[in-house]
Amino acid sequence: MTRAVVIGATGQIGRVAVAALAKDGWDVTAVSRGGGRDDGWPETVRTEAADRSDDTALAAVIGDGCDVVVDMVAYGTEHARQLTNLADRVGSAVVISSVSVYEDDKGRNFDTQAEPDGFPEYPVPLSEEQRTVQPGETSYSTRKAALEREFLAVADRLPTTLLRAGAIHGPYCRTPRELYFVKRNLDGRPQRVLAYGGLSRFHPASVHNIAELIRLAAARPGSRALNAVDPDAPTVAEIATAIDEVMGVEPESVPSVLVEGPAPSATVGDTPWSVPAPVVCDMSAAERELGYRPVVRYAESLPDTVAWIERQLDGRDWREAYPKMFAAYGDLFDYAAEDAWLAGRRT
Repeated sequence: MTRAVVIGATGQIGRVAVAALAKDGWDVTAVSRGGGRDDGWPETVRTEAADRSDDTALAAVIGDGCDVVVDMVAYGTEHARQLTNLADRVGSAVVISSVSVYEDDKGRNFDTQAEPDGFPEYPVPLSEEQRTVQPGETSYSTRKAALEREFLAVADRLPTTLLRAGAIHGPYCRTPRELYFVKRNLDGRPQRVLAYGGLSRFHPASVHNIAELIRLAAARPGSRALNAVDPDAPTVAEIATAIDEVMGVEPESVPSVLVEGPAPSATVGDTPWSVPAPVVCDMSAAERELGYRPVVRYAESLPDTVAWIERQLDGRDWREAYPKMFAAYGDLFDYAAEDAWLAGRRT
């Protein structure tokens, strides 16, 4: 049996990854700030409490050594160097990165999307050969790019698989995009407004598919960056329909008002997936290098996600249940603004 240390084990990806590694025969140490345990983990999983930013605490949980470190919460050069400084005790690493590291051929990326004509236009599908943003400490994207550069530069000392995840979904997510349609259905909204004709595509990534990639990469160490997304990239309208089906909502009872072009305002029609150009990733490199095959499709994974969101919302204001979502997206449920826009459209 070989040893795996999972950092950020009680997060949305970590919970599933720990279970997948344990099922695959790994001796897993699950590390989180609270040292918690998921009910789905086998008793063989050991838990440790440690702050990811505490060098001494992290070195202590790695101890005399491990075959692989799986890091869900690494950002920037400091976290990369923290692990590479322990390379003499770590066989390999698997680290979560993001598709936000990509930029298009005109230098546009997720950091420029708020500028006029600033949203990137990527090839479809988007492969790992696409160039990335300049590493730095100014944004989420530049910090992830810096993280990647640090790990790839020490391939001979610590072979690392970097998984560029798309729009992550699943239970325990603190910013679930599916909330946009789940809450509207729970509130009985009679219509919904969708920008860009409801055709936006922002490639989702199930925690189960990411966990499968982690499992495979742990068993096949190497230095590489791989996309980590689902086998399908549904449109916003298709996502709404899939959520309706899970919640037992008849499609004709909640018609969509399709807006050609961008949302009428910041709080009307601008879903968390609404983008002016598709972000659709290629998974052939992971298939080729790891023998990867997806374990779930987007719609198949929705029942657990929807049930989790409904439990979190039960008796609570959505901003209390999902404060990080509110901070990231603002007021997603400004029904007064929606009703005023719809009324103006009818007149």
